[in-house]
Amino acid sequence: MQNPPDLRPDLARARITETARDGQPTIGMVSLGCPKALVDSERILTRLRAEGYGISPDYAGADAVIVNTCGFLDSAKAESLEAIGEALNENGKVIVTGCLGAEPEYITGVHPKVLAVTGPHQYEQVLDAVHGAVPPSPDPFVDLLPASGVKLTPRHYSYLKISEGCNHACKFCIIPDMRGKLASRPHRAVMREAEKLVEAGVKELLVISQDTSAYGTDWKDREEKAPFLSLARDLGSLGAWVRMHYVYPYPHVRDLIPQMAEGGILPYLDIPFQHAHPDVLRRMARPAAAARTLDEIAAWRASCPDIVLRSTFIVGYPGETEAEFQTLLDWMDEAQLDRVGCFQYENVAGARSNALPDHVPSEVKQERWDRFMEKAQAISEAKLAAKVGKRMDVIVDLVEDDAATCRTKADAPEIDGNLFIDEGHEGLKAGDIVTVEVDEAGEYDLWGRIV
Repeated sequence: MQNPPDLRPDLARARITETARDGQPTIGMVSLGCPKALVDSERILTRLRAEGYGISPDYAGADAVIVNTCGFLDSAKAESLEAIGEALNENGKVIVTGCLGAEPEYITGVHPKVLAVTGPHQYEQVLDAVHGAVPPSPDPFVDLLPASGVKLTPRHYSYLKISEGCNHACKFCIIPDMRGKLASRPHRAVMREAEKLVEAGVKELLVISQDTSAYGTDWKDREEKAPFLSLARDLGSLGAWVRMHYVYPYPHVRDLIPQMAEGGILPYLDIPFQHAHPDVLRRMARPAAAARTLDEIAAWRASCPDIVLRSTFIVGYPGETEAEFQTLLDWMDEAQLDRVGCFQYENVAGARSNALPDHVPSEVKQERWDRFMEKAQAISEAKLAAKVGKRMDVIVDLVEDDAATCRTKADAPEIDGNLFIDEGHEGLKAGDIVTVEVDEAGEYDLWGRIV
């Protein structure tokens, strides 16, 4: 809940329950990193499943294992190397893909026995490596592929990736080096996938990319200035919850807010502000208009009072002074963001920020992170306390004997809080959307009863 520095947003293993037929080759998948990597894993597994491969939920039942890696931070690289080592020890046949795959020598230098290394979203190369390690043996009379493909998320929600890459040049980030420049998927392709997902029973679409609000701006012949807006409008017409992630605060984002107020898409924005002091933002090579951002936030809330804002921040960026950090704390007091994560700055191989002067000592970064999270927690606690007595719709994620774990429209899976129903939940099932009245609030979670 507090996003400690060594915790990435997602660490997923395949949620597979099918039983392999006799003689069917099987592949295991370990998917690390962000939801964008999770979508890549789903696409790889869908292609393999279409070729007749079975999907194994464990090492022992797999003829080979694919490890989809994260390479954004050094701590994530270390975790990826650890996962590769575990797969080698447990299975022996390992194919590596994903962001860390952009540095094949880095991987093979530690694990020379891996069968192949491919970069992010290099699906064909992954399939070629699998074919070489475990030849396919399809049975068209038995092997059936779900209409929505293989999903690693629960059946009632799904990530919808609308573009690859990024055109920004933030000094702390190497994503453009690994995933390239912005490349938006065609509008029709995104909608076709979204429609299939909703038809298959998905109740919530989580729209992701590296820069969601830049969607379509790489099209030279586009008719709209901001194709993101029409895509959001069309997605909002499908009848599912539509949640926007990684929305860079361009001016045209203000035109999205009325769609939220009208109920077309969820009143939820995940915006990576990163910091609030203009000098720190300039050293990051990000827009340095924190004061105008506060005005923009006020305008969003005036247009859609129910809007929920999530963001992440970096503390201890090279050169960050105590005064600059205090500006961030003061900005937080004014912005009153609903959901906040914070990371301590890390050097990343290849990032331009490594060469900046005046790196902040680790103990200072830790102390600032503690102070930041203390403030964010206090804001969260106060905001949640104000929800007691209110009625709201929630989506059920999990039903157990003692309680049902749900989320409000203000909560994304994995990264935000939950609402728990601990009475009268016996008849609920995952994917149900029910109305509750909130009767208790904590620092990050709510409790309620069905009405």
